Amino acid sequence: MNWRDLAFWRRPPIADLEALATFMDEQSAFLVQKGIHEYSRARAGHYAKVLFNEPEFLEALEQSRWRAYPLGLAMVGELIEGVLRGHARDTQLPHLEGWRRFVLSVFDRYPAPATLGEAVWREARADLDRRLQAVGLHPPKRAIDIPAPYARIYWNLMPIAEEVRTADFPTTHSYLKITLCNVYEELTTRADLPALVRQLQAEPQTLSPRAPAQEPAQEDDRGEV
Repeated sequence: MNWRDLAFWRRPPIADLEALATFMDEQSAFLVQKGIHEYSRARAGHYAKVLFNEPEFLEALEQSRWRAYPLGLAMVGELIEGVLRGHARDTQLPHLEGWRRFVLSVFDRYPAPATLGEAVWREARADLDRRLQAVGLHPPKRAIDIPAPYARIYWNLMPIAEEVRTADFPTTHSYLKITLCNVYEELTTRADLPALVRQLQAEPQTLSPRAPAQEPAQEDDRGEV
C-alpha cells in the first residue's frame, strides 16, 4: 500500500469489480499517505532526512497512515459511488447495501496492523461502515465537496505536534480536494462505467484476500520516500 510505487504503474482499463476494488485501494492509499508524507517533510524542512530516520517518528507515521486509510476509503468510495449512480437507470443504485459490503471488502483485505491492534482496527471498520451507510442519504457530491467532513479528522492524524501544525489546515483541505478531483478524472477516463454498474447490480462478488500490508516507505539516498 505504498503510494510511491503507484506513479510508475501502467494503468489498465477498469472493467470489472476486482479492478475497481484495486483502483479504490490504490487511490485511497495514495490520497492519505502522500499527504502525510509530503506534509511531514515540508514541516521538517532541512531536518526531514533526520526525522524520517527516527524510530519514534516512523512509528507515529505508521500509525497515522493506517488510521487515515479508512478515511481514504470513505472519500474515494463515496466519489466512485456517486459517479456510478449517475450511470444507473434509477436516481440511486439499487445495490447500496451491496456497495457498502463491496467497500468493506476492500478494507478487509488488510489484517489489523500491529501498530494499531485488533480493537482499534475493528472500530475503524465500524466507523467506515457508518459513513458508507450515510452515502445514499443525499445526492452525489462533487469531488471537490467530498473532503469537507473528513479534512479536519485527517489533519489531526498528521504525525506532527499540534503546536507545529498551527494554521496549515486549509492547505491540507485543498490537497484533498485537488487529489480527489484527479481521482475523478482517472476513474472517468479508465472505467467502463456502464459495465461496472451492471456488475454491481448483479449478484455480489467475493473479492480475493490481499497479502499482509507492506512496511512503511523508507527514505532512499536522495532523501525521498
